[in-house]
Amino acid sequence: MQVTTSITLTVLHDGQFWIGIFEHADEGRYGACRVVFGAAEPTDVELVAFIVRRWTTLAFDMAADPSATADAVLSHANPKRRQREARKLVERAGVGTKAQQAMSISYEARKIESRALAREARQAQAERRFALRRQKRKQKHRGR
Repeated sequence: MQVTTSITLTVLHDGQFWIGIFEHADEGRYGACRVVFGAAEPTDVELVAFIVRRWTTLAFDMAADPSATADAVLSHANPKRRQREARKLVERAGVGTKAQQAMSISYEARKIESRALAREARQAQAERRFALRRQKRKQKHRGR
């Protein structure tokens, strides 16, 4: 059995810092990760050292390959429907590279997760305050 894995590093300057975009494609799954290197341009030696030292700690959100799902959606026979769905798919996907789309999807997932955690913490805090008020009320009417 042959396993195909592809890893790409793109280093670019975003106006203020040097950043690296790591792309990882593995058996139909795709993930991307953004790393900020700093104000000074990283040398080849520094990049290799970074990859050797920190590759396992990079947070790739491996999801299905976005380009693979496009073919599954467009499998209908009617050409007008295929054209409509292709237009919707392009509008929904937006402009950008596969790495940008993957990072945006992982950002949205983290945002939803953090909102859920914040909501749970808020509810727990409200329950604690309510229990404290109830306890104080009970203590007041206990009678001494």
